[in-house]
Amino acid sequence: MNWDLISLVIFYSIILLFYYFNKEKFDVQARIFFLYKTKFGIKLMKRLARFSPKLMRGFWSVGVVVGFVGLVFMTGFLVKATWDLIFVPGTESALAPVLPGVSIPGAPALSFWHWIICLFLVAVVHEFAHGVVSKLYKVRIKSSGFAFLGPILAAFVEPDETKLKEKSKWKQLSILAAGPFINIVFGGLVFVFLIFVFSPLIAGMYDSTGVGISSALEGYPVNDSGIELPFVITSIDGEEVLTVVDFLEVSSDFVPGQEVVLGTDQGDYDIILVENPDNSSKGFFGVSGFVQDSELKEEYSYVQGYESVLQWILLLLIWLFLINVGVGLFNLLPLGPVDGGRMFYLAALFFVKDEKKAVKALNYMSLFVLGLIVINMIPWLYKFLVWFISVGGFLLALL
Repeated sequence: MNWDLISLVIFYSIILLFYYFNKEKFDVQARIFFLYKTKFGIKLMKRLARFSPKLMRGFWSVGVVVGFVGLVFMTGFLVKATWDLIFVPGTESALAPVLPGVSIPGAPALSFWHWIICLFLVAVVHEFAHGVVSKLYKVRIKSSGFAFLGPILAAFVEPDETKLKEKSKWKQLSILAAGPFINIVFGGLVFVFLIFVFSPLIAGMYDSTGVGISSALEGYPVNDSGIELPFVITSIDGEEVLTVVDFLEVSSDFVPGQEVVLGTDQGDYDIILVENPDNSSKGFFGVSGFVQDSELKEEYSYVQGYESVLQWILLLLIWLFLINVGVGLFNLLPLGPVDGGRMFYLAALFFVKDEKKAVKALNYMSLFVLGLIVINMIPWLYKFLVWFISVGGFLLALL
């Protein structure tokens, strides 16, 4: 039974019913953007903005600096990633649709409820930060609430744009950078908690028994060896490998063309390594989706039965980190609709002193960045097309 699919149907059925009985309270834009406007959280935003205004202004000013560093970094990263995707054989796309059921190399599986909860928290934190800084600089907030961009859950804060434009460029930049900045900060805090608190707590309850592998890249040694996925690595060339750290340490000196014996829970396999796409001097197995395989210690036997809950929380924390940082950085791209686009416009306006020229610069940059995004999404669109055709063929065969 596919609980993700059942959860999706139940969740969106409730949303559709809520929309049906509250149509008059929704503002529908372009037929795909549905906003449910409220005054929720505005008083709390105002209260937080009054907390040590000097300290708050300094904190959010750091956000502007981080925002522009992120803008430059993300643009450069996207350019290089696109170049590598086109000209370097075997390079994976740097972008991926973060959706339930989509397998992203190096990331754990994303369930429907992890997706919904993470998106909701990321959106609330992002928009709440915009609201707090708006109140800090005396910009009226017309409304707040939640929204849907098609099926994707979002939140929003609606500042008075007229009042916003009257503020200095630095204050406008502080308001715009607040959302992405707080997502990155929040993601960092989750990462610190995950690494130094939650993970050690969980790790102390288990004995490591190997390195679980959930996916293998097509055209690379492990995929071509015939090992059935998923599998657990227990040794390499007879040397015991019980943790991911063990795997990285043992394989760190391997070179292309080297033959190794991979010990697994399915038996031993002879693997001839190839060049690592990121470093041609390093040997590469072509595996991803590392998961620590382990068993519960006897002294923690009382936890048995609740292990799935702990794993669920662990995955939630991992995805909260990944999605927060991912959304924060993506929002810093110099792309028209997102915060980075508006920051780019204000920066361009500072240099050219002409609104029409600044708008033109933003339009050209937005088209350039959008083109890079589309190129990076082509492999995923191709996979979706193949899946769609296979499903269509299956349905036709049933007729």
